[in-house]
Parts: sequence; C-alpha cells; structure tokens
Amino acid sequence: MPSDAEITFADHAARLYARRYGMPPMAGRLLGYLMVCDPPEQTIAELAESLLASRSAIAGAVKVLDSTFCMIRRSRAAGERMDRVQVDLTSIGAMGFDVTEYQEQRELAREGLELLEDAPPERRAVLLEYAAFMDYLVGRLPELKKDWMAHREALRAAGELPGAEPSP
Repeated sequence: MPSDAEITFADHAARLYARRYGMPPMAGRLLGYLMVCDPPEQTIAELAESLLASRSAIAGAVKVLDSTFCMIRRSRAAGERMDRVQVDLTSIGAMGFDVTEYQEQRELAREGLELLEDAPPERRAVLLEYAAFMDYLVGRLPELKKDWMAHREALRAAGELPGAEPSP
C-alpha cells in the first residue's frame, strides 16, 4: 500500500496538472502516483487499489495519459493477461517538444489574420504577435530538444541521472 506521503504527492500532482493543463484530476493523480510508486510498473487493479478508485476510473485516466498526453507506456510480460503502465518520458509530447502543437496554433492565428485581412493593424495586433510567437517556438523547439538531450546525457555521464533509456 502507498504511504500517506505518496498519496499526498499524487493529490498535489492532480491539482497541478488540472490547473495548468486541464488534465482530468484522476489522470493527474495517477501520473503523480506513477512517478513515486514501487514498482514503477503497475496494473490497473493495483493502481485502483492503491488510489482507492474504481478500475474504470483508472482505465480512463490511463487512456488520457496515453492518447492525449503521451506520458505513459503500456507493457505486458509474456504470458500475462493484463497491461502494466508506467511513466514514459521518451515521447516528444511528454517533454513538451511536440512542435505540431505550436504549428496548429500558428495556423489558427494565420486563419484569423486572413479573416481580418482588411482590418487596421491595431485589430490584427494580437493575432500578429501570436503567430510570430508560434513561429518562434516552432523554430526553437528542435534546438531546445537537442540541447536537452545533450544535457540529459551529461547528467547521466555524471551519475546524476540513471542509465540510458530509448531516445525520443
């Protein structure tokens, strides 16, 4: 069974991720718990028992973390009939490096600018700056990802982070 401190941490994660990212509270709670649980891979049943939640609530949270936020990995050992889930920081979405998110926002800003094509610059100002910022992020994210990966490898080499995982 998880300790009170582990459950408190999971609850704090739930509030943070709900407030900052609009994540359903159970998904944030599950993510927080997966960050501190032992072993790091847990079945739906184990998670439901630990978090005092229904299996369907946990399954729904797993789906959100898997398909929407790309922050977990499912695995199944040979002969097992159930998935195990764990935090997965190897996807570009999990670490915030998914450039398509910002490309879509840039395209939306450009659509708005087309709509306001004949409007005075003051009316277009918000969309102009928004599109420029999205252009900036689209251009910078690949470099930030490269910088992070080099920094992560340096931390691993220094023994400050554990061994290598598959690179995103």
